[in-house]
Amino acid sequence: MLPSSNILLLLLLPVAAAQITPGSCSGCGPLPLPLLAGLVAADAVVSLLIVVVVFICARPHDRPTQEDGKVYINMPGRG
Repeated sequence: MLPSSNILLLLLLPVAAAQITPGSCSGCGPLPLPLLAGLVAADAVVSLLIVVVVFICARPHDRPTQEDGKVYINMPGRG
């Protein structure tokens, strides 16, 4: 069963489609080559940035040193 918000979206979809007039797209032709190359390059840079951030956040961190020199056997985070 669909949630009520999805049912509302499905009911309003034909109404939104009826509002669009065919042929109303001005400048919908192919993109110029420099703009297309710029978009591809920007997409590659953003993808690389995301990969770098994920690798930086996922790398193993050094364990903190214990200040008091004691060994805590039954405390998993301390020893």
